[in-house]
This record gives sequence, structure tokens and C-alpha cells, in this order.
Amino acid sequence: MQSVFDRRRINGPEDSSAPIFADEHQKSLTPDLYKDRHNRSVSDIRPIFLQPGLISQANGSAYIETDRTKIACSVYGPRQSKNTAYNEKGRLNVEVKFTPFSSERRRAPLRDAEDRSIAVAIQQALLSSVRLEHFPKSTIDIFLVIIEADGIEGCVASGSIAASTALADAGIDMYGLVTSCTAAIIGEDIWVDPTQEECDMANGTLILSCMPALGIVTNVWQSGRMAISQVSACLDACDGRCTDIHSVVAQALLNSARSKV
Repeated sequence: MQSVFDRRRINGPEDSSAPIFADEHQKSLTPDLYKDRHNRSVSDIRPIFLQPGLISQANGSAYIETDRTKIACSVYGPRQSKNTAYNEKGRLNVEVKFTPFSSERRRAPLRDAEDRSIAVAIQQALLSSVRLEHFPKSTIDIFLVIIEADGIEGCVASGSIAASTALADAGIDMYGLVTSCTAAIIGEDIWVDPTQEECDMANGTLILSCMPALGIVTNVWQSGRMAISQVSACLDACDGRCTDIHSVVAQALLNSARSKV
């Protein structure tokens, strides 16, 4: 009798007691279920793992991991722009791609509107930090691959941090390092660095990108309905966390430079 198993693949068990997908009642979340937020309060950010110089073929690179958000970033350039008119300032291009397995539902290999919106938000966060006047008729290309995503807000914030770290790793002239943080309004409270499930419950979310060393805001991205007082409170909460993230980025770059020496 011919076997029905495919010898080229690893076959799973015929019977399994564990459900493949979570039940619907397990997906319904309320703020009460997130009081501990996995041992962190509503004002704490997730632990950050940041490694510059991970991609040897690129001029600069960085890998960032914050719980369920994992992004690899590579920087190429500056290199001469072709088939474009002369410009005293260089160009900064940002391209974002999701891996097919980055989310619960498998993604198509083609780019969609979500890729472009994240790329635009990251470009706006970085644009004012790079000294493009030092690179006339040149292009700096930033490529981000989102290996695992935990909401658009988390991808924008983590992607901005990884891209700024990669630019510094490439030796690009910059005014300062850009860090980014997210806040959400859930009920009457402000939740810093929310997950995708928490953002789905939020009345509004806000992403602050800034250069903490210079005290300059580079970009603010807000979605949902938020009162002016709520926006101000979210900005204050994110500003303090951006300063903490700046220390993490600076230490990661220092450790990378020491390892190269």
C-alpha cells in the first residue's frame, strides 16, 4: 500500500489535543486583563534589544526587538543620484516590507497601503535629523524588513529607532539620534507603548518622534479622537520615555564601536 505521507516535508501528528487557533473568547480583551501588562505598568515601555552593525553588506544596519515587534534595518549610501536634476540637498528614501509570516494572517508579497504609510511616517521622523545639505545630488536608501509586527504604531516607533541607529552606524552626518514612543488613551488612562490588542481598545493613539539630546520634536502622528488635554498628556508621557530610549540607543552604538575597535 502506497504511503500518503510526503517524504519531502515534516508531517505533523494525525491527532492533537491543542487547538490550532485561539477561541474567540480568548481574543476578546478588556483593560482589566491588562492591568499587569506582563509585569509592566501602564507607564512602562517594553524591554528593547538593539544591535547595530548586524548586516555586513550594508553601509549601516540595526536590528531591534521589542517583545513581539522585530525589525531589521539596513542603510545604503550616500550614493550618486542617477537620472535626476542637480539638487543642493540629498534625498532620503525609506522602504518598508513585511515578511509573509509577520502577522497572524499571512501577508501577500506585494506592497500595500500599510507599508507605504509606515514608510512615510518613518521618513518624516528622520528627515529633519539628517544633514542632507552635506550630500548634494546624492541618495540615502533605508530598507526596513518587519519580521514580526505588533501593530502599526509599534512598527513606526521601533522602525524609527532602528533607522536612526542604522544611519549613525553608517556614519551619516546627523544633528542627533531620533527616538520614538507611542501612547494610547484607554478609558481615562494613558498607556505607554501599547500592544496591538491595546491599540484596538484605545480611543486614540499618538506617536512622538524627537531628538532628546536637542529637545526637538521631529514628527507627531495621531489617530482616533483625542481631546487637546489628552494629546498634551500623551506628549508628556512619550517625551520622558524617548529620553530613556535615547540612552539605550547611545549605549548600543558605543558598545558596537568598541567591539569594532
